[in-house]
Amino acid sequence: MRVFSRPLVWLGLLVMWLLLNGSIAPGQVILGMIVATAACWAALPLVPPKSKVNNPGTIAALLLSVIADVVKSNIAVLKLVLSGRTARSAFVDIPLDLTDENGLAILACIVTATPGSAWIQHNSARKIVTIHVLDTGDADAWATEFKRTYEQRLVRILQ
Repeated sequence: MRVFSRPLVWLGLLVMWLLLNGSIAPGQVILGMIVATAACWAALPLVPPKSKVNNPGTIAALLLSVIADVVKSNIAVLKLVLSGRTARSAFVDIPLDLTDENGLAILACIVTATPGSAWIQHNSARKIVTIHVLDTGDADAWATEFKRTYEQRLVRILQ
């Protein structure tokens, strides 16, 4: 049965139910099992497709790049706030070559984790993502760097 294809999720939901209720009485265990099964069944349409992962070296380079960019962005946002300078914010439309759903989710997480940027919209029909950038002097250069640093690496890893 596909509902039990993720036994750790089911078990985690059961344990969470029991913890929230503060009881391991048989009735609570049975009710928790029913709730965990129903939740797993309801979440089946949300299970992402499996992606084929390639290039472990590129994964390491992407991870290091994300960590470095998060640190740099934190410092840049701090400097902007402390300086009192007005931010040069922009909405940047970036055409994407990346089509893998998991890759797009990873890309959204990277953007969200990096201070000073926010994933606004993804138009899958036009293959364009709109990102709000807090402070940039050149939106086109920012988009080019974004594609080179993140998207092209994700394409090499997942497509």
